[in-house]
Amino acid sequence: MLIENHDLEDALTNYIQLLKNEAFFDAHEALEEAWHPLRKAKHPLRNLAKGLINGAICFEHLKRKRKDSKRKALSVLKSFERHKALSIKGIENEELFQEACAYIEELKIKHQL
Repeated sequence: MLIENHDLEDALTNYIQLLKNEAFFDAHEALEEAWHPLRKAKHPLRNLAKGLINGAICFEHLKRKRKDSKRKALSVLKSFERHKALSIKGIENEELFQEACAYIEELKIKHQL
């Protein structure tokens, strides 16, 4: 079953708000729920969504300040880096994907990654 566009839109909207509230794990969970149907349907945006999911969890590692958190964050962030270029003009939910990517980029600067 392919995810309905409004479900993905709602998930992206929620994801962005949760990022802004520094609820990184919850942001990861919100988008992951929408990602599963994308993955199963081999939707063209599945990798972009997965990159954003990993982008959020990267900052959760830093937030928890566990041993090797920066190394773990950088490792997980690689998925976002590989897939962010998929956020291009004309894709479904273009503006939300671009806003989400831009916010991850802001967080990278803030956390000096």
